[in-house]
Amino acid sequence: MGTLWQDIRYGARTLTRSPGYTLVAVLTLALGIGVNAAIFSAVDAILLRPLPYQHGERIVHLRQPQLAPAQENVQFSVPELLAYRTQSRTMDEVVEYHSMSFNLLGKGDPQRVQTGVVSANFFEVLGVRSLFGRTFRPGEDEAGATPVVVLSYAYWKNRLGGDPNVVGTTVEMTDRVHTIVGVLPPIPQYPDENDVYMPVSSCPFRMSDAWKTNANVRALDVFARLKPGQTLQDAQRDLVAVSRRLHADHADAYPASAGLSVNAAPLKEELTRAARTTLLVLLGTAGLVLLIACANVANLTLVRLVGREREVALRAALGAGRGRILRQLLTESAMLALAGGALGLALAATTVRLLSAFAARFTARAGEISMDGRVLLFTLVVALATGVAFGSFPVLTWGRSLAATLRDRSGASRAGGRRPRVERVLVAAQVALSVVALVAAGAMVRTLMHLQAVDPGFDPERVLTMRFTPSRDSYTTGASIRQLVERVVERVGAQPGVVSVAVAGTFPLNDGQPFALPFQIEGRPSGSEAPPQLEPRGTTPGYFKTVGLPLVRGRLYTAADRDTANGVLLINQTAARRYWGAEDPVGKRVTFDNGTTWLTIVGVVGDVRQWGLDHEPTAEGYAPIAEGAIFGTSLLVRTAADPLRMAGRARDAIHEIDPTIPVDRVRTLAQVRDDSLAAPRLTATLLALFAGLALLIAAAGVGGAVAFSVSRRSHEFGVRMALGARRADVLRTVLRDGMTPVLAGLVLGSAGALALGRVMSGLVVGVTPTDPRTFVAVCAVLAGVSAAACLGPARRATGVDPAVALRSD
Repeated sequence: MGTLWQDIRYGARTLTRSPGYTLVAVLTLALGIGVNAAIFSAVDAILLRPLPYQHGERIVHLRQPQLAPAQENVQFSVPELLAYRTQSRTMDEVVEYHSMSFNLLGKGDPQRVQTGVVSANFFEVLGVRSLFGRTFRPGEDEAGATPVVVLSYAYWKNRLGGDPNVVGTTVEMTDRVHTIVGVLPPIPQYPDENDVYMPVSSCPFRMSDAWKTNANVRALDVFARLKPGQTLQDAQRDLVAVSRRLHADHADAYPASAGLSVNAAPLKEELTRAARTTLLVLLGTAGLVLLIACANVANLTLVRLVGREREVALRAALGAGRGRILRQLLTESAMLALAGGALGLALAATTVRLLSAFAARFTARAGEISMDGRVLLFTLVVALATGVAFGSFPVLTWGRSLAATLRDRSGASRAGGRRPRVERVLVAAQVALSVVALVAAGAMVRTLMHLQAVDPGFDPERVLTMRFTPSRDSYTTGASIRQLVERVVERVGAQPGVVSVAVAGTFPLNDGQPFALPFQIEGRPSGSEAPPQLEPRGTTPGYFKTVGLPLVRGRLYTAADRDTANGVLLINQTAARRYWGAEDPVGKRVTFDNGTTWLTIVGVVGDVRQWGLDHEPTAEGYAPIAEGAIFGTSLLVRTAADPLRMAGRARDAIHEIDPTIPVDRVRTLAQVRDDSLAAPRLTATLLALFAGLALLIAAAGVGGAVAFSVSRRSHEFGVRMALGARRADVLRTVLRDGMTPVLAGLVLGSAGALALGRVMSGLVVGVTPTDPRTFVAVCAVLAGVSAAACLGPARRATGVDPAVALRSD
C-alpha cells in the first residue's frame, strides 16, 4: 500500500506537469466512458434486471398465433381461457386481461380512461402489492360483485395530483358507481399502459353472454404462473395437449385453413423484445467509441513516453525494473481513466430522462432506467479496464527493456528510421472502428430519409384530430348516434376557418392494433381456403376530403346512402387488387354476416399506410359511421390556417351539445405523422452522435500520430531537402505514410461493418445495412477527414530549414 500511495502521488505530480496531455486524455475518456455508462443504464434496466414482480421468472404470456391471415396472437375467448385454467397441469394460476376505454365521471372534467379489465387474482399472480389501499379480492370478478377500481401510479400522480386520500372515494364508470380501493406502485404495465383497472365483473362486454359462451369471440390476453419446478418446455407440451382437446370439441372455432396454434413466452421476453436489437446496437456502437478513445489515448501515451525517455532511463539506471516502471505508468493511466470515468458518469447522469423517453417507444420498462449502484460498478470496471488497456498496450508491444527501447526509438528517429509499428496499428484500429460506427449510423439515417420520403397516402397538413367519446348509456340507439354525429359535424363545420370536417372510428397512423373481418363475395363459393378479410373503417362522408384520401374509381358515399335499404362500401386499392385482380369491383356486393345483409361497393379509394410508414397498406373497407357505433372515435377538421387554433372552439362546440362527453388526444395529423417516425429518428440521432464522436476522436488520433512522426523525422526531412528533395516530395511522403494505416483501417472496418449488417437487419427499412452507397460515403468521409488531419503536419514538414538540419548533424 505504501508503494501504491507513492505511485499515486508521483503520478499526480507528473500529470499536473503535463496539463495539455492530461486534459485531452480525460476528456477523450470521459466521452467514451460516458456514452457507455448511459447506454448500459438502459440495457441493464431493460434487458438484464429481473422483472419487478415477485416470481417474475415464472410468469408467461400465452399466445394463439394464426397462419392465415398471419397474426402473432389472435387472443383467447372466455371458453378457451376456462379450458386452460381448469385443464392445465403445469400452471398454478391462469388469469385474463383485456383493455378498453371507458368514461370516468366524478374527478373533475369528464375523462376517457384506458382501463385494464382483469381477473381478481391478476395482481396476486404478478406479485404486485398496492402502494395505497389494496388490489382486488377473491370474488370481486364474479357477477353481482360490488364495483371497485384500482388506479395506476401514473394516473394517480398525473391526473389526481398524487392525493393519498383518494382511496375510498368513488367514481362513475359504465353507468355504475365504483369505489377506488387502491393505487398501484410504479411498475411496467404490459401489454398496455392503463389508467385504471377493474375486475371483469365491471365490464359489460366481458359479462355478456356473447363473450362468455362464444369461442369465436377472442379478445382476451392470458397470463399464467408456472408451478415450481415446471419449465417453459413442460408448459408448451401441456398447452398443446389442452388445445388438441379444444380443437376436437369445438371444430367450428378452429378451421383448418386458419392454422391456429398455441404457445407461451416468458413475460420478460415479451416486455423487452421490441427494444433488444436497438439497445444492443447502441451498446455495441458505444463500445466502439470507447475502443477508439482507448486507441487515441494509447497513442498520446506513446508520444508522452518518448518525451519521458530521460526520466525512464534514469529510473532504470537506478535499479527500477521493467515491472516497477510499468506499474508506475499503469497507475498514471488508471488515474486518468478514473477521472475520465467520473466525468463520463456525470455526463451520463444528464441523459437519464432522455434515455427513458427514447426507450418508452419500445418497452414499458423504460421507467426503470436510473444511475444506480450497478451502473456505478460498471463505470468503475470500464474505467479501470480502460486505464489498463491504453496504459499497458504501448509498453507491452516492446520486447526489450523499456529504457533501451526508448533510446533506440529516439536514435532511430534522428537517423531517419521508419514509423513504429504500434502507432500504425493504433491508427488503423481507430479508423476501422470508426467505419463500423459510421456505417451503422449511415444505415439508420438512410432508413429515416427513406421513411420521410414515403408517400403515406393522405395529406396531413392543416388537419386537427381529437377523440370524443359519448357515453354508451346515453346513446343507445342508431338514431341517437346518428343525430349526435350530425350535430357535431354541423356545429364544428360552421366555425370560421374550417374547410371540411369528419367523424371517423380512426385515422391513418393512429394508435391501435390491426383488426380484420372476414367477408364473402357474392357469386363466389367459399371453398376450404381462408376467407378474404377487410379492416373496417367507419367514417362520415367528409372524411376523404378532410384527410386528402383520393377517389380512384366509382364514387364516394354521401349522407343519402345511409338511408338506403342496402348498405354501401368503399374499398382501397390493395383490397381491389388482392380480391378482384383485373376485375372492376365497383357494383359488386359483399357480406360480413353470411348473407343476412349485403353491402354494395360503390368506389375504390387510395391506399394509406395505416399501421406505420414502414408497413405496407392493408386491405381496408370504408362504410358510413352511422352503420355502427362511435364510442371512442375521432373528430377530424381541415382548416385554412393553423389547425391547433381550432382545438378550443371544436371542444366547446362538442360540450355545447353534451357537456359529459370527454374530449382528449388533441393533435394535428402532421404531428401524428412525425410521431410515427420518432423511434427511428431517435435511434438515428443517437447512432449519428456516437459516430460523430468516433470520427472526431479518430481524426484527432490520426492527426496527432502524423504530427508526432513529423516531429521525430524533422532532421531527416531537412537532410532530404538539402540533398535536393522538393517540398512536394516531402509532402507526398508524409501523406503516404499517414494514409497507409488509414487505408488499412478502411478495409478492416468495411469487413466489420458487413458483419454488423446481420445484426441491424431488423432496424433498417427501405435500405440494406450493407448498402454500397453507404460504404462508399463512409469511406470517402473518413479518408477525407484523415487526409485533412494529415495535411497540417505534412505542411509543417515541408517548412524544415535544411541549413538548420545540417548544422544539427
